[in-house]
Amino acid sequence: MSLSQTIFDALDSVPLVDPHSHINPRSPASESIADLLGYHYYTELAHSAGMPRERIEEPGISPKEKVSRLFEYLHHINHSVQWSWFVELARELFGFQGETIDRSNWETVFDLAATKMSEPTWEDEVLRKSKVERIFLTNDFDDPLDDFDTYRYVPCLRTDDLVFHLALPQTRERLAKATGFEVTKLSELRHAIGTLFAHFVKYQVRACAISLPPWFTPREVPVVDAAAEASLQRVLAGQANQADRDTVSYWVFWRLAEFCQDTNLPFDLMIGVNRKVYPTGVYQGQDLYDSRWSMIQYADLFNSFPTVRFPISVLASVSNQELVDYAWIFPNVIANGHWWYSNTPTFIRHDLRARIDAIPRNKIIGYYSDAYKLEFILPKYRMFKRILANVLAESIVCERGLSETFAVELGTQLLRGNVDAIFFGHE
Repeated sequence: MSLSQTIFDALDSVPLVDPHSHINPRSPASESIADLLGYHYYTELAHSAGMPRERIEEPGISPKEKVSRLFEYLHHINHSVQWSWFVELARELFGFQGETIDRSNWETVFDLAATKMSEPTWEDEVLRKSKVERIFLTNDFDDPLDDFDTYRYVPCLRTDDLVFHLALPQTRERLAKATGFEVTKLSELRHAIGTLFAHFVKYQVRACAISLPPWFTPREVPVVDAAAEASLQRVLAGQANQADRDTVSYWVFWRLAEFCQDTNLPFDLMIGVNRKVYPTGVYQGQDLYDSRWSMIQYADLFNSFPTVRFPISVLASVSNQELVDYAWIFPNVIANGHWWYSNTPTFIRHDLRARIDAIPRNKIIGYYSDAYKLEFILPKYRMFKRILANVLAESIVCERGLSETFAVELGTQLLRGNVDAIFFGHE
């Protein structure tokens, strides 16, 4: 057995806490493989290969018809890592035994999956086979949080709407309903945000999170600043220009950091996404990374909140060296996972090696699934664990002469130990 396989086998036995997903805790597992192949990776790749968006997103088509249509184009991606995820989960979770899944046998897989997914213990079985104990969610700020198991499915306060969409009347209506505050001035907005944090803390929230565009440069707008109050008033009156909306966005963002400081919550920053670059693309297949930003845009934030932990995800590998260097210098900057367009073996291997080479070992969160359905956690984590085992075997054991035991301990810390320490306070 090879060294990397031995390390992989050890890491594959580690029980996981997945620190970022888009799982719906009220419907966490799939009902058919249409839920799986409807994952944006597959719809956007099928569309990229030539499938018209209208055939993918036609209203009212049955799950089986949707899958049938997708298989007219999915053979174009049967070499890809994304397709390997689907084949691996079909083998491990559904009992599929073939080499690949294509137009000749997809109905067999559809039926195998339907049988397994109809079992009352399916959710538990998927979690057991995936070796997952707990999963972080992405909760809207007005999520009630009282109708699911918040131990298994860990609340995470997602704040994009508060920062970027407060000018929309429907966002303010949701905020008023969730907090009881009809916002008419900055002080009431602060109280409303505080009420949200108190609600989430009651239900054992473990992080605050936001996805940030490349142009965003956090800066403080003091609560007594008349300009900030004036901008909010114009927003509320529907008379705001872009400068007013930006001022309010920065003010809200800074308050979020303050409340993270007060409640001892990590503030997950996912940086670099440019929305709707391809507006005619499929759902969730319209956004791309944008390299026109730098970590220097966040230096004031890191300096102003030294006790707040900032797990940082960057959308593109080209931003990884800056992240590594900031995590090298700033105690509160943490390298977090391999997000979206960086989540392929080529970039994971490069970025992971750089992080292991240069960052303190307690500041690397190895991976998160970013999954929308439970079934995807298994193959995505398996992919990462294989890469992690290879990197550890190559760099830690072969090049640096450290022991296999040392490599496994380091890998275990990156997979699980740092999640426990950073989000739960368990060293």
